[in-house]
Amino acid sequence: MSPDIPGLIRAENTDQDQLLARCAELSKPTYSHEELYGQYCTIQTYVDCPPEQAYAYLSQGHHLEEWTFSLRNFAPSGTPGLWVGDDLLEQDTRIYCRVAANAEAMTVDFHCAWDQGDELWMVYLMRVVPARTVLGRPGSVITWTNCRHPHYDRNPRPELAPRADRPWVGDYWGLFYAGHTVELANLKAILEHRHLGGLPVVTAPRTAVVR
Repeated sequence: MSPDIPGLIRAENTDQDQLLARCAELSKPTYSHEELYGQYCTIQTYVDCPPEQAYAYLSQGHHLEEWTFSLRNFAPSGTPGLWVGDDLLEQDTRIYCRVAANAEAMTVDFHCAWDQGDELWMVYLMRVVPARTVLGRPGSVITWTNCRHPHYDRNPRPELAPRADRPWVGDYWGLFYAGHTVELANLKAILEHRHLGGLPVVTAPRTAVVR
């Protein structure tokens, strides 16, 4: 390791007392919402459902219509792998989505954007972790992270909005933790209801018409 990198805290240059003092400086009894969720929003939950089934469910994009609060009516956009639907959070708002899934790592990333499908800058990063590995019990741990892309602060394509007075998705950033917690609870409820009830977890997509 190069010794000329400033700011590194390692056993070679910091004793335990210094480390504990630094950790104490970095720990606070309370944190503001901005400190916790201003730039990144990560939530997680335990789900009593096998990780393979939880991953299979998440990786099929049509299930977004079940567990999200407002994403509905997805259909192929005409571009391979790109789907378009309605975000009922705001009237007449179209949302485009592409799913990037990795079965080996059990990651599912939803690349989305309001109004257009050319730049999918709203990225929802999800991972399914075997609970047996991290909690010593059956089931899954699901994590979900959002990063505050600069476009959340200003619509890059205002001319595509259905009306000039429509609120922008970034106006809701302060509620992302709460809103996504509601949706993650929906996901947990669906997966546990189907798995514990002996029902198929994954459902077939409805017949969709290219838009």
